[in-house]
Amino acid sequence: MALSIGVPAETVPGERRVALVPDVVARVVKQGLQVLVEAGAGDAAAYTDAEYEAQGARVVPREAVFEADVIAKVQPPTEAEIALLKPGQVLVGFLHPLDAPAVAEKLAAQGVTALSMELVPRISRAQKMDALSAMSAVGGYKAVLIAANALPRFFPLLTTAAGTIRPASVLVLGAGVAGLQAIATARRLGARVSAYDIREAVREEVQSLGGTFVELPLEIEDMQDAGGYARALEAEKARRQTELLVPFIARADVVISTALIPGRRAPTLITEEAVQGMAPGSVIVDMAAANGGNCVLTEPDRQVVRHRVQIFGPTNLPAEMPYHASQMYARTISAMILEFVRDGAFQPDFEDDIFAGACVTHGGAVVHERVKSLLAA
Repeated sequence: MALSIGVPAETVPGERRVALVPDVVARVVKQGLQVLVEAGAGDAAAYTDAEYEAQGARVVPREAVFEADVIAKVQPPTEAEIALLKPGQVLVGFLHPLDAPAVAEKLAAQGVTALSMELVPRISRAQKMDALSAMSAVGGYKAVLIAANALPRFFPLLTTAAGTIRPASVLVLGAGVAGLQAIATARRLGARVSAYDIREAVREEVQSLGGTFVELPLEIEDMQDAGGYARALEAEKARRQTELLVPFIARADVVISTALIPGRRAPTLITEEAVQGMAPGSVIVDMAAANGGNCVLTEPDRQVVRHRVQIFGPTNLPAEMPYHASQMYARTISAMILEFVRDGAFQPDFEDDIFAGACVTHGGAVVHERVKSLLAA
């Protein structure tokens, strides 16, 4: 019998993405695999059951989906979903093991082989599986649209019969994938854009997109780890960094903050003093809200007004663009699964850097060293 992939509907409130989309299902089926999609799983992302069936998937009830050999998800499994998993099954998705390691223990107890998409190593061979970067790009784009919609000013320079209107000033904090996409989007909308990052290595990327790279007089070296992420600053330098950012934040009409360090609380970059210095009506979109926020006044999944500044704390921006976010995610997760399908079966391979880096549980145990250390702590 052909290896089967099950695609359940996501049940986390606000999640509108789906793990596989019809055109990716077609490619998977051509590889000789069977795809079971829960009825209505793609509805929120504008993919119909009929489209799935037309591409070779079987649309089935929820219970039947969890009979598949491999379960493909977007969000971590709920308690109810974990209870449906069986020993020997493979689970692939965003599992948040560094933020919620207890889920890994429960998956290990079920005897599941769990692969976490956010742990895929950043090596050239794994680029097609880099779901985290794909979703960060969606988030960076959407964050700017939220800001543009909320800002009571124009983004572009406008010359009108009523006079000239200056372009909005946008400051992006953190120039990773999300930040670079935010820079590009704000520039397309006509704003003047500047960006700050502790990694000198991203200066050229910021400038290539038309942004101005903000330099602070901080003595920092080698602030990029082997995975391309920013390292955490020492406490005193972090405090000094927030002080030095205050005037740059005050001059911005919009601040998009994207600074995250995997497995840690988001660094504080925007103090209350900085917010007080911004002009009334200004906007902050804090993309680090799910990890505590870069702004001290951020409230997750809420829009608040503090000191006459609008502060947004979205925790799942890709779900607000579910059609293309699902399409991008489906390409990465299908690449991940197919990479380890050999001779009609899913073959775990701990000699492979990608598998070893992404695997959280296998054989009834938590096998990822960093997750194990978090559980031990």
